Amino acid sequence: MRYFITGTAGFIGFHLARRLLQDGHEVVGFDGMTHYYNIRLKHMRNAALAQFPAFRAVTAMLEDRKALEDAVSSAKPDIIIHLAAQAGVRYSLENPHAYLTSNLEGSWNVLEAAKGAGIQHLLLASTSSIYGANSSVPFRETDRADEPLTFYAATKKSMELMAHSYSHLHKIPTTAFRFFTVYGPWGRPDMALFKFVKNILQDQPIEIYGQGKMSRDFTYIDDLVESIVRLAAVIPSESNRVNDERVETLSHQAPFRVVNIGGGQQVSLLDFVETVEKALARPAKRVMLPMQKGDVPRTFASADLLVALTGYKPTTPLATGVEAFVEWYLEAHRELEAQTA
Repeated sequence: MRYFITGTAGFIGFHLARRLLQDGHEVVGFDGMTHYYNIRLKHMRNAALAQFPAFRAVTAMLEDRKALEDAVSSAKPDIIIHLAAQAGVRYSLENPHAYLTSNLEGSWNVLEAAKGAGIQHLLLASTSSIYGANSSVPFRETDRADEPLTFYAATKKSMELMAHSYSHLHKIPTTAFRFFTVYGPWGRPDMALFKFVKNILQDQPIEIYGQGKMSRDFTYIDDLVESIVRLAAVIPSESNRVNDERVETLSHQAPFRVVNIGGGQQVSLLDFVETVEKALARPAKRVMLPMQKGDVPRTFASADLLVALTGYKPTTPLATGVEAFVEWYLEAHRELEAQTA
């Protein structure tokens, strides 16, 4: 199969592209190589993918519609997976314009490129943040998700709505998957696990928001990738409609579906910190802070639809995933520092 993936220099895109290449597929990666975080880490990911002869990288911004359309036209993909975005909940408070251009205009450009590409399936990365402060748990895809608490979440919900309209108008089979706190090796430096490990090793304090009372549904990166690979083969259609209205999201107007990717296990922030401390065999200096703007008290995925469609559910224990990240970090940190020197 030929895959076109946006965001292959990013955390999730890198892992997904590597898995598909290992499985024998061809991958064209499209990435803007932005400086939202340490660009060296992105170059390291690209270098690892470049070892596969079936990988080709295109460097351009999502907002450059012609570059994107030319890249898709040249790649002639069977499947497009759109992972590139301006990420980060808190950063959306500082620079909302970056989310407007990347997540809305950029995603629209992806839809335009997909429109005439004759692809089998378009898959889009959304987020659990669109559930806002949903009081009903676990979060089901059929829950109302119209009260986002951050502009980041609002742009992702808007992307889902735009994609539904294109799916209907242009008959593009489309799956939008909602991520739940993805973590693991090669992760982003702005994410909690990366920051906690770095600060604890440097004997610096870590900031714990919400007085540690928040909880998250953590999803290990390998589980996420396995879920996406399986979902790519489940092209939305009436032939695979799940006979359970409580969970099925397949549109009655378009070949469009929304799916959670999460294991359905809540972990408190304090338990998460303790897991990191155990992996590092040293305590953290804790600074307890109130919740920040846009934070939600908890995330908790229902994986019922994912299991019904793929037979798979994320199961990697948090301790296993954190230990894998620590092992990677200790190696990658030395390489990053060597490039800095």
